[in-house]
Amino acid sequence: MNLTELTISQAHKGLKEKKFSAVELCQAYLNRIKERNEEIFAYLTISEKLALGQAEEVDKKIAQKEDTSLLAGIPMAIKDIFMVKGLKCTAGSKILENYVAPYDATVIKKLKNQGAVILGKTNMDEFAMGASGERSGFGLTRNPHDLEMVPGGSSSGSAAAVADNMACYALGTDTGGSIRQPSSFCGTTGIKPTYGAVSRYGLIAMACSLDHVGVISKNADDAKIVFDVIKGKDPMDSTSVEHNLQIPDSSFQIKNMKIGIPKEYFIKGIDPEVERLVRQAIKKYEAMGAKLEEISLPHTGYALATYYIIVPSEISANMARYDGIKYGLSVQTRGTNKEHNLLDVYLNSRRQGFGPEVRRRIIIGTYVLSAGYYDAYYLKAQKVRTLIKRDFEMAFEKVDIILAPTTPTTAFKIGENVSDPLTMYLCDVFTAPSDLSGVPALSIPCGKIGSLPVGFQVIGKPFHEEQIFQVAKLFEQSVD
Repeated sequence: MNLTELTISQAHKGLKEKKFSAVELCQAYLNRIKERNEEIFAYLTISEKLALGQAEEVDKKIAQKEDTSLLAGIPMAIKDIFMVKGLKCTAGSKILENYVAPYDATVIKKLKNQGAVILGKTNMDEFAMGASGERSGFGLTRNPHDLEMVPGGSSSGSAAAVADNMACYALGTDTGGSIRQPSSFCGTTGIKPTYGAVSRYGLIAMACSLDHVGVISKNADDAKIVFDVIKGKDPMDSTSVEHNLQIPDSSFQIKNMKIGIPKEYFIKGIDPEVERLVRQAIKKYEAMGAKLEEISLPHTGYALATYYIIVPSEISANMARYDGIKYGLSVQTRGTNKEHNLLDVYLNSRRQGFGPEVRRRIIIGTYVLSAGYYDAYYLKAQKVRTLIKRDFEMAFEKVDIILAPTTPTTAFKIGENVSDPLTMYLCDVFTAPSDLSGVPALSIPCGKIGSLPVGFQVIGKPFHEEQIFQVAKLFEQSVD
């Protein structure tokens, strides 16, 4: 039995039946990390001592016949943008290279309370700004299916770790597609919940009005298990909300369910093989009795432009805190020819600490928010964002769920798009709209082109995550 291939439910069953211990399960994952991480570079920090200690605690509870949760003893990975007390939290940036988190994020507290085993912190595009996994300040992550290909971003390490059995599941964030796109490229399942469904407290912010906390896992059931633990209102996050919308398995019916197929997501430029596999997946639902209906989300074509005005604007504000004074990298300038002053500390710390993509977005955002351009760009983008949100609201008056490709292509070669920001930004063409509107969306694998996975999206109504999981699970059962 290869312990690292087990799902959460399978591992939980094995632990309860004492087929293996939590320490043995943890050690299997640590051995896998030691074997593979140098090549793939999914992890920035490996917390071996913490993980084994947490596993030992779970074994004690099992030995004493105490009740344990589904996540107790299950090894997981955490995107290095979440605070985990006592561990480094770099956000993939040199400016936070030696920053140690002083507290736990709310989602981390919830997972620790369930007995989760934390294997370490995963690599990511710097401050979650990237779509390939090549923008980390500490080196790129590789796709486990083909080491010459990117894993997607910005949750590159989390997706690669789960795909390569270096973690049973992982936390990620999604601002423009950063959970779903790497999930599609790496062949994992990734859920971006409704905005506000999961607390963002203890998450290093990129764009506060679009940042979503979610899960990358081996299947839809695992994603649901983790989501059910981390969701809910948090007094530390004013944007979080409580919701208890449950759809029991017994009442869920795919027959006669109306599924919307947005014509704007099947456009010129999509890889024909990707389209074929996604349409093939959609046909499976039709065979189960669902009714397919072509729909229009007419403002989809404006989503990327809107996204890349609003997001840099929020980045410009959020990145202002990294000034070399309170925390993070501080570059002092002392010398005989140059007098030390505060402005030099600001400029040199940011110049040396931030990578090119972060600097690019700060410049764009500062320009957009400057006098004379705010109304022309930022205000207009917010109005278009409202139209994109209304597109989804109107679509969901006609259909129950929306199915679409996650990405227009499979994973591309390392270095292929790194010098072309606009091409890189197009990776988010099918994922950014649901972030702008705040609706939940899940990416699930639907096949491969050669060795490279392809994913499709299940997009639902706000706070209808239960329905999304059940729809995704039906597809998994149909291909088993």
